[in-house]
Amino acid sequence: MTTRNIVAIDLGASSGRVMLAHWDAAQRHLSLRQVRRFANTRQRRAGYDCWDVALLEQEIRAGLAQLDAESVVPDSIGIDTWGVDMVLLDACGEQVGEAVSYRDARTHGLMEQAQRDLSHSAIYARTGIQFLPFNTLYQMRALHQQQPDWQARVAHALMIPDYLHYRLTGNLNWEYTNATTTQMLNIDSGEWDRELLGWAGVDAAWFGQPRAPGNTVGHWHNAHGAAIPVIAVATHDTASAVVATPLMQEDAAYLSSGTWSLMGFESLQPYASEAALRANITNEGGAEGYRVLKNIMGLWLLQRVCDELHIDDLSQLINQTERQPACVSLISPNDARFINPDSMVNEIQNACAEQGMPVPQSAAALARCIFDSLALLYREVIAELAQLRGKPFRQLHVVGGGSQNHFLNQLCADACQIPVLAGPIEASTLGNVGCQLIALGELTDVADFRCCVVNNFPLKTFEPQTNSAFGASQARFTALSQPAKELAYD
Repeated sequence: MTTRNIVAIDLGASSGRVMLAHWDAAQRHLSLRQVRRFANTRQRRAGYDCWDVALLEQEIRAGLAQLDAESVVPDSIGIDTWGVDMVLLDACGEQVGEAVSYRDARTHGLMEQAQRDLSHSAIYARTGIQFLPFNTLYQMRALHQQQPDWQARVAHALMIPDYLHYRLTGNLNWEYTNATTTQMLNIDSGEWDRELLGWAGVDAAWFGQPRAPGNTVGHWHNAHGAAIPVIAVATHDTASAVVATPLMQEDAAYLSSGTWSLMGFESLQPYASEAALRANITNEGGAEGYRVLKNIMGLWLLQRVCDELHIDDLSQLINQTERQPACVSLISPNDARFINPDSMVNEIQNACAEQGMPVPQSAAALARCIFDSLALLYREVIAELAQLRGKPFRQLHVVGGGSQNHFLNQLCADACQIPVLAGPIEASTLGNVGCQLIALGELTDVADFRCCVVNNFPLKTFEPQTNSAFGASQARFTALSQPAKELAYD
């Protein structure tokens, strides 16, 4: 029996952490400790909304140096991040241009152009990936059209976690779960789709063979010269979060709740039918099989409202929100107008005013509008997913930072009318750790790891209650989403 020290680097769209997990094989005990936390903020560079990947690398190395100073020698290191975005390298391995964020407006109109040129049904049949205006496919087309000086210098294109793998090890890698988010991977072959790459105007030679999670990319050397394996986990943070979601029964769905809400279910086969296309369902790669899911704007709306109104006590805001009347004002959270408005407060208020609804003025009224709207959208999406698979769901697991919001969890249970099991909070980090433990031979598979999660990180259950406000408001909410320009093909 062994003990292991596992480093999980978990980067989100607003913050990053270097976490240390300790695994005691004899007791099957798993614990987490935060080593370093840091902000991840977008910056305006060269006229684009960009990530500061040099700063992210600096913070990661600082976290690893801290462990070194504590005389902790990790058994392995893994990295997970958001999807879609890439870093470009030249033939010498130096960064080309900027790491442009998916929230930048450079892709405006390109999704529609792709649908005109190639047809939406053909793109979906080739990829099984939902239409989002910021998918990498459209980012690559934007690169071709708007940044030819950058494109001329490119030799490699790496997803964000694989770029960080490269910076730690010097080796190139293209991890499968993150690669699927690009809408450039062929769903049948599992390889880069040359027709789509051709439409985007990029060279297929930029991309290597996608590899399933679990391979050792290379080694990072600490200050004492120890070679630490860097393992490519399920590098898309939602893929890692699903690994740590204790889906212990067949009829269970998941909701990874954070800046984005990702609602879906696991399947060994993709769902890429016409019905799935109409519902804009995506088939992203998982550690085992597919993550059949739908993107929902999530708590990004609340984060922006809190930033604008300088609210730092979220618990107090939620307590105030609970006292607000239900479903007075509603929005369509997936309306494209909420991707990155100048003011989220104004955008929500304008959306309500345009629909003739009461305009929320206070922070609590704005939050209630967001929570009610999300709960109603969760209800719509889980119904779409149930219809797609041909049977209802009996349970919904909410994981990630949003699982701490007990009020929203209860609204979700009430709207969906099924039990909601909340936790673990650190799902992406734990899934990252789980992938490493499986790769190291400490655990057999994802199911084995999920048993460990349940035993080490207790869940909280929210039973559905009768909520007449949701029933009365569903038709009104559905009508809202029909004319909205959503993050979707319509």
